[in-house]
Amino acid sequence: MSRPRLIALLLALITLAAFLPATQYAFINYDDNDYVSANPDVQRGLSWAGVKWAFTTLHAENWHPLTWLSHMTDCELFGLNPGAHHFVNVMFHAANAVLLFVVLLRLTGAQWPAAFVAALFAWHPLHVESVVWIAERKDVLSTFFALLTLLCYARFVQAKCRRSFWLAVLFFALGLLAKPMLVTLPFVLVLLDFWPLQRLAGLPPARTLARLVAEKWPFFLLTAASCALTFLAQSHKVNNVAAVVSLEFVPLHYRLQNVPLAYATYLLKLAWPTQLAVFYPLANVLPAARVATAVALLLLGSGLAWRTRHSRPYFLLGWLWFLGMLVPVIGLVQVGGAAWADRYSYLPGVGIFLIAAFAARDLLARFPALNKPAAAAAVVILAACLVATEKQLPVWRNSETLFRHALAVTADNDVSRNNLAVTLQEQGNLPAALVEFQAAARLAPERSHVHGNLAGILGKLERHAEALAEYREAVRLAPSDAKMHTSVGIELAALERYDEALAAFATAKKLDPKYAWTSVETARVYFKLGRDAEAVAELRAALRLAPEDYQILTEAAHDLAANENAAARDGQAAMVLAAKANILSGGNQPIVFDVIGMACAELGDFTNAQAAAQSALDITAALKMTGTESIRQRLELYQRHQPWRESLRATNQPGGK
Repeated sequence: MSRPRLIALLLALITLAAFLPATQYAFINYDDNDYVSANPDVQRGLSWAGVKWAFTTLHAENWHPLTWLSHMTDCELFGLNPGAHHFVNVMFHAANAVLLFVVLLRLTGAQWPAAFVAALFAWHPLHVESVVWIAERKDVLSTFFALLTLLCYARFVQAKCRRSFWLAVLFFALGLLAKPMLVTLPFVLVLLDFWPLQRLAGLPPARTLARLVAEKWPFFLLTAASCALTFLAQSHKVNNVAAVVSLEFVPLHYRLQNVPLAYATYLLKLAWPTQLAVFYPLANVLPAARVATAVALLLLGSGLAWRTRHSRPYFLLGWLWFLGMLVPVIGLVQVGGAAWADRYSYLPGVGIFLIAAFAARDLLARFPALNKPAAAAAVVILAACLVATEKQLPVWRNSETLFRHALAVTADNDVSRNNLAVTLQEQGNLPAALVEFQAAARLAPERSHVHGNLAGILGKLERHAEALAEYREAVRLAPSDAKMHTSVGIELAALERYDEALAAFATAKKLDPKYAWTSVETARVYFKLGRDAEAVAELRAALRLAPEDYQILTEAAHDLAANENAAARDGQAAMVLAAKANILSGGNQPIVFDVIGMACAELGDFTNAQAAAQSALDITAALKMTGTESIRQRLELYQRHQPWRESLRATNQPGGK
């Protein structure tokens, strides 16, 4: 086996071994739910309908159809086994390490510097986030196609193969379909023309540069299209709230000061990767001394890169690679409110690794006696990266470990407190979750969804007046958010202020006529008021708006199967809805099996009613869920050949109890 092939094999094997623990980790409740674990469109796997959805949706405030198709493929093959989803990410990362080595070897012919850069890329702890976070499939997937783009471009230049040029265009397009952050890759191609491809050598610089830029018109055309689509996606409003943070909340002068700090932070963490967190909140105040130091560092680096452009051209290449590839995510456009993020350094960091590797090569060429100490130092550095990566990996074991770690290494982290609270709420620890939600609301009083989350848990604790106050604060902050208006109505209904609740639902419907849950909640109030015909009409409206939402299907099936008012019951319709909900939910939701049991009992099929109730109990036991007493009561009724009935009316309404 040749040495390059052996190096590539070792890179792949060590990378796979290093990240293998990730296959034991769970989905987390930060983006993984949007992308996979709570996304029914993705969970249905590959289909023509799914492909259409992937190419037309702006879900998660991005347009990246190839990423959606990748997740759909995982669900098709592995279902919701998080370990398998993690393993695919790890495989892509290992492939990227090998591809990076091959690309650099082809471009420079420098075997050991190429191997060192690829190993740093593969084993650096700053890249754990991109690899282990299932929702960051877009990082490893887009980088895979970006490296194929570079490889084909190198072949186009070196072998004068026009076919390779168009293959590079194709791979670049696929990379953009995975993650639009690659929009600056055409500029990297121009940098490669400067070094190591040296297409500017001995020619008039201005004219040659213009020709080389014009040559790449297909790449720049794709970049322009991707920028337009990304702007559209991130300006898209969900519940009338856009993902892009307005200048009102993060002023332009703050963003401009944060840019050099972000660059300096990436440099620092590439050199000394400690206190890594899933979310770094924007500081309330940016100290002028820190900003000035960061600006000075960037000016110094830029000055050195320019000054050594002839003697050490890799410095200019690596420096501009690093600065340029971070431009789309450096914070001038704020999405999500983070100061910076580890995952953004995944491909940009290669520029800094290039500078380090080729500077060491030049030093060793000048002082050959340092060869052995340098080799030992390289081994120590790479071993330290592996050790740090192994230490960082368990942070991502589950949502609780992830956000507790983030709170331990950052200050005033409202996002991590909010997500930790969601985790504690999912675990059933409502008092602890309430404390975290309250802390998040104190840290970020301007975030409407934080008030909404706090209100939600107050409602679960039956502190409805406090919940209503929090929801109204959320509405004040986001007056166009139909979901929050609907939640206001829910709490008003809990306080038996039904007319006000219906008015809140009416407002929500005007703001977003397509939000199906408003109709569901309206139906619940109509049932409470004994207006069952109007309630059923609202349920039908919700089903028209969201025919594939298994939760709405389940809600409608429940009401049609169990209502003690015989005029509002329809066992056959309930059975159809429940069966569809079971298919859409993957056949693993206890609440769906519970409702199937109700529908079967309403139809007089008590054998299948018992089987469905028992399935619900089995699933809840497997998931270690509590609150199964009502399912057991229903099972006992079915065993006595009696259907389940319940009053949907409020206790203070005629016929209520």
